[in-house]
Amino acid sequence: MGGGAGLSIHGRFRIATENTVFAMPETALGHFPDVGASYFLSRLPGFFGEYVGLTGAKLDGAEMLACGLATHFVPSTSLTALEADLCKVDSSDQTFASAILYAYTQYPHLRQKSAYHRLDVIDRCFSKRTVEEIISALEREVTQEPDDWILATIQALEKASPSCLKISLRSIREGRLQGVGQCLIREYRMVCHLLKGDLSKDSVEGCRAILIDKDKNPQWEPRRLEDIKDSMVDQYFERMDEEEGWEDLRFPPRNNLSASVIAANL
Repeated sequence: MGGGAGLSIHGRFRIATENTVFAMPETALGHFPDVGASYFLSRLPGFFGEYVGLTGAKLDGAEMLACGLATHFVPSTSLTALEADLCKVDSSDQTFASAILYAYTQYPHLRQKSAYHRLDVIDRCFSKRTVEEIISALEREVTQEPDDWILATIQALEKASPSCLKISLRSIREGRLQGVGQCLIREYRMVCHLLKGDLSKDSVEGCRAILIDKDKNPQWEPRRLEDIKDSMVDQYFERMDEEEGWEDLRFPPRNNLSASVIAANL
C-alpha cells in the first residue's frame, strides 16, 4: 500500500498471490498518490487508475493481474519453491526468470463484485475533467439504478481531502503524458510543498484523524471542493524556492544506459 507499493510496482516482475492487497489510500489521509503513482496509475486500462487513486480502493491479487499492476499471479503455497528455483538462476538474462515465473503462474477468476467488472461505469464517470463532474456522474448513475458499489465509491470521495482529490486527479492526468522520471520529479515537488505546510495542513490533520487519534473525522480545510480554485492546485506543481534550501529531485547517472535514454525518461 502507498509507499510500499512504490518500492515494488516499478519492477520488471511483480508477483501477486491470493493474499495480496494493493491500495493507494493517500487522499483519505490528506495526501496524494506519489512514489511514481501518477505514472503507473495513468497507464491502467481506461480510467481505472483515476478510480483507484482518488478513492483508495483496495485491489486483490487477481484484480492486480487483470489491470496490469501485477505481472504474475502465484499461489502463496508455491512461493518458497519459486524462490528456490529463481535462486538457482546464474544469469542476468531476464528470459530465465521469466520462464520460471511462467511455470508457476496461474490465472485466477475475478470476484463477482470486483470493481474491474465495472470498467464501463468507471470510464464514463472517472473520465470527466474535474472531481466535481466525476461525483456528479456517479450520482447520475446511481439515480438510474441503485447500486451499493457506486454509493460506496461516492462516500469514499466525499470522505477524502477535497484539496488532495483535485491535486491527485491533475497529477494522474499529467502522468499520462510523462515518463516515470518526470513523474517522480514532479511528485517530489508536490510532496515538498505538502511538507512545507504553507498551502495546506490536510496531511497533518489526516494523520491525526486516521492514524493517531483514530476518530476518523478529519477537519479538512477547505472543506468543500468548490472552494478550491485551480490557482490553489497550481501551486503544488510549481518549483520550490531553491534559495530556501528546497531542491528538485535529482537522479544519479546510470552507466548502463545511454545519455539519450536517460534524457528521454526524465
